[in-house]
Amino acid sequence: MVRFKILASSIPLVLVALLARGGSGSGARPCIAIGETSVQIAATPWQAQWHVGFTDDPAEATVRVQIVDRAEAADFTVVDDIDTTDAGGCAISAATRFIAISTVPAAGEPVIYLSDQGDADYTIFVSSRHFTPRDAAALIVGARGGHGDRHHMAAAAF
Repeated sequence: MVRFKILASSIPLVLVALLARGGSGSGARPCIAIGETSVQIAATPWQAQWHVGFTDDPAEATVRVQIVDRAEAADFTVVDDIDTTDAGGCAISAATRFIAISTVPAAGEPVIYLSDQGDADYTIFVSSRHFTPRDAAALIVGARGGHGDRHHMAAAAF
């Protein structure tokens, strides 16, 4: 009976540990490495230190990201042809910054307008099985701390 009580009391702890990690079956999440750290899309919203939102209205945006059709024209390029999601993710450490995509952005959170039109803070090219253009835009804006200043992008080591 005592063993059953110990087992029963440890189940909630195991569940909390799994949720803190982002789930038991979560594969590699879209991420980018920046120097000694990485920026990764969070598996759960409460895991994220930074949240970004998206809008279809350019007037509501705080950051504009343009999808371009050539890698040479992009500030940030994601190209992969990896068959598995386990083959090359970013290492997770204490320095990893997790980004969540909010459906309803809160005040102060970056709001991204993603389009294929010009006049953008960042340009991205995405040809990936694992990254969507929204993932790439969220990562680049999150890596820059939510700022839409294209001139600072050149200083980042991507």
